[in-house]
Amino acid sequence: QVELVESGGGSVQPGGSVRLSCEVRGQTYGYYCLGWFRQSPGKERAGVAGIHTWDGGATYAASVKGRFTVSHDKAANTLYLQMDNLRPGDTAVYYCAAKAVGRGSWCYAHETPSYTLRGQGTQVTVSS
Repeated sequence: QVELVESGGGSVQPGGSVRLSCEVRGQTYGYYCLGWFRQSPGKERAGVAGIHTWDGGATYAASVKGRFTVSHDKAANTLYLQMDNLRPGDTAVYYCAAKAVGRGSWCYAHETPSYTLRGQGTQVTVSS
């Protein structure tokens, strides 16, 4: 059984950086879309970034493009989200998520909230 275990998060001032990690535990077969979505109080879940385990092809939400970087370490089977130039609007609980897919699939950021495999979530607070 595959399990996603997140770490990282915390509080940071505007303009600061945070890196989230998500370890994919258990035996995985084939290819996956891995990604991150977030949820703020009173708001719907919003996709942040997605990445394909085959070729590392990534997509981002417009609101984070150029500030956030998603990556996947195949050897460690760990997903990362490097968040730079953080803004108060980035405050949310961040979740990693996964979905088994074919090699030629695109991993769209906006689809990540629909993935059935999810981590426990980690809080990121951006405030001065």
